[in-house]
Formats: sequence, C-alpha cells, structure tokens
Amino acid sequence: MEKILVIDDNESVRFALTELLEEHGFEVISFDNGTDALKDISTSNHCELVILDMKLPGMSGIDILKGIKSKKSHIPVIMLTAFGDIKTAVNAMKEGATDFITKPFDNDSMIKTIRKTLEMNYLKQEVNLLRRKVESTYKNSDVIGNCKKMKEVLDQVQIVAPSTLSVLIQGESGTGKEIIACMIHKVSDRKDKPFIAVDCGAIPESLIESELFGHEKGAFTDARTSKEGKFELANDGTIFLDEITNLSDSNQIKLLRVIQERKVTRLGAKSPVKLNIRIISATNIRLSDAVNNKNFRQDLYYRMNEFHIDLPPLRERKEDIKSFVQYFIKDANNELNKNVREVDEKILDQLVNHSWPGNVRELRNVIRRAVLMAKNDRIASISIPDDIYTHISKNEDLNLSMNNYTKSIEKDLILKAMEDANGNKSKAAKLLNINERTFYRKLKSLGIS
Repeated sequence: MEKILVIDDNESVRFALTELLEEHGFEVISFDNGTDALKDISTSNHCELVILDMKLPGMSGIDILKGIKSKKSHIPVIMLTAFGDIKTAVNAMKEGATDFITKPFDNDSMIKTIRKTLEMNYLKQEVNLLRRKVESTYKNSDVIGNCKKMKEVLDQVQIVAPSTLSVLIQGESGTGKEIIACMIHKVSDRKDKPFIAVDCGAIPESLIESELFGHEKGAFTDARTSKEGKFELANDGTIFLDEITNLSDSNQIKLLRVIQERKVTRLGAKSPVKLNIRIISATNIRLSDAVNNKNFRQDLYYRMNEFHIDLPPLRERKEDIKSFVQYFIKDANNELNKNVREVDEKILDQLVNHSWPGNVRELRNVIRRAVLMAKNDRIASISIPDDIYTHISKNEDLNLSMNNYTKSIEKDLILKAMEDANGNKSKAAKLLNINERTFYRKLKSLGIS
C-alpha cells in the first residue's frame, strides 16, 4: 500500500483527497502546514508521493517543495493550485515538481496522474538501481571474468553498442544476458535514456499485448485508466525483451509490425506513437533452432538478429569462478550486514569442480546462502543442492527448478531480514536494500505472512 502525503491548508480539500485516495487503496497522511509535513518526511521510513498545495500560510508551496527535494529528492511531488498560470507551473517544475494540477480537480484525472507518477518513479528507481549495478560491474572486470570467451563478448559489446543494430543475446539461464544488455545500453548514445526490461515468459498471454503496447481507458473490461506500454516507456532508449521465444505466433506478428513500422498503437487507440528505440532480445535456446522447429517466425528472427552475442556457460569458464566467489561474498556482506572474508581452500575446489547448470545465478545464490549461514568471517562449509537437478527428466524444464531454488534462497534471506528487524517490514526492506513496494510484492509471491 503506497503512502501519500497531502499538504493543504483547506480542510475540505484534505478530506476530499483523503477519501478519494483511500478509496483507491492508498495510505494517506495529511497536513495543514509545511513545517509539520517536512518534519514527518525527515523522520518517517517511507513515502511514495506528495500532493502539495502551492499557496500555504507561513511557507509557500515552492519553499516546501525545495525542502522536500533537499531531504528526499527521489519522492515525486504533484503541485495543486487554484491559480493555474503557466509561469507558476514552470517555476514549480524547475524546482523538481513532477506534475501540476489545478483546483477544482477531476477525481479520475487525479488518480490517473498519481498512478502514472508512481509507476514512472518506480521504474526510475529500478533503472537507477540497475544502472548502479551495471556501472559497478563494468568497472570491476572480475565480475564478468577474465577468460578468453568473456573478453570476446566484451569486445563485441564495445563494437555493437554505438550502432542502432538490434542485438540478440543467446545463452543458458543464469549466464548474465540482462547484464550484457545493460552494458550495451550503458555504453551507447542512449545511455541517459530509459532502459526497460521485459520478461516475455512472466506476462500472461492475455496481457502481453497491453503490457508491450499499452491501452486506452475502456479498451477492455479492466482497463479503468489509460496505460503506456513498455515500448512507449522505452522510447528514445532501449527495450530488452528477455526469453523472446515465449511470445505466441500472434504476438510475434504484432511485434514484427511494430519493428517494421517503428510506431506503436495502444489497444483502443486510433493514433500511433512514433518510436525511436533500440531493441535487444535474449533467449536461453538457439533462436535458429526455434525457427527450424516452426516455433519462431523467420521474418522476425532476421529483424531481431542483426547482431548476435553468445554467452558461454559457467562450466566453460572455470578460471573465473574464484573471482566470482570473491565478488559475491563482498556483495552479500553489504546486503546482509555480514563480515565474511575467507573461504576454505577445499570449498573453493568444490565450487570449481561443480558443473553449475544454473550458471552464474546459481553460484551467486549458493554464495549468498553460505554468507548468510556463516558463523564467523570464514566459509567453512557450503551447500550445493545437486538434488534439484538429479531428479529432472529430459522433458522437464530446468528453468523451473532453477526458479524454485532461487525462490528458496530469497525466502531464507527475507525471513532472516524479518528476524533481524523484529518483524518490522520497512526495516527489513532497508536491510535487504530494496524498496518497500518490491518487498511487499516478494512477501506475497513467496507466501510469507
């Protein structure tokens, strides 16, 4: 439940906004002055959005806006005013306001603006987090590895990044396809524009067209508001389509049309939106095999595969494992507030000799768990659950088992964080370095009450 602060000296406006927002599932705290509001923002754990009146006694709305941005610059602020002149709006936007609404406001427009602001701010935070991870990764070659095959991959990234070519990244699950996609974006001319990642296998078939291309209000039964699709959100930047082979034939046709025409039309809309976009896709199988087996369109294959990068599995990069181990220990220490420094030599031998069917992702999960369970500054034992693979038949999905294992690790980490935070969800989310919205979503998906 997102927390929204309402700052307005008019009691009727505060009451109306509180009723409206709570009706739509938001938690609301209201203030009639800027001093108390700024104090709450400084001391409270979390606030997703502020609705701020421009004209207030004591402190002006602009002064309060400056105060909010100086304390918590990431919080979006929507300004309210009864004097909707352009000069005031421009001044507020220059000081960091996200949007501007005049009184009296329309309820539907208000909710639409709030939801759009929250969604864009959430995406911005996710992109910034991912960008920091990519920058850290790119500065530390140990994270990627020093083997010959990975050096060739990095050379390919440098070659293709400045171009406009569509890139296909192929590699087993857990080899780091999204990290490579982020690198391509980061060293391209679009580096300051959006990077939007889409897991094509995680979106239900009935929703994928709406998710990718957007929809207008009333386009279908549950379309209560208009929504930008991922392609619009990524406009001028890069869209990363992961597990592209999960798209049905009908959605492949729609995607092909968007790529060919370089414009997208929302469901229920009449006018298209022009696109200036870089497309990077990924698959854990060879896309040419999917084409030969009639599971992927040949014309779309040639559109997506203007340049391809093949990522080697971890079992072909044994010389990089020790570097990965050291990096993941450092990363886990920061994340879990631990102080592990060493790994027994026999443990390192065990890690190097393992086949790693889950690749780098599996290794990371094993190290995180080992760090979490370590009783001092040394890893003296480690658990590598080979049993999740030995019982997999040839017709079963290895990715499903890997996902189950990943969820098990996440559940352990969340339960440990909840224990350390004495059940305080906000504090637990901070310990795990994730925002509360993501934390609550993980609690729900993992069945943790």
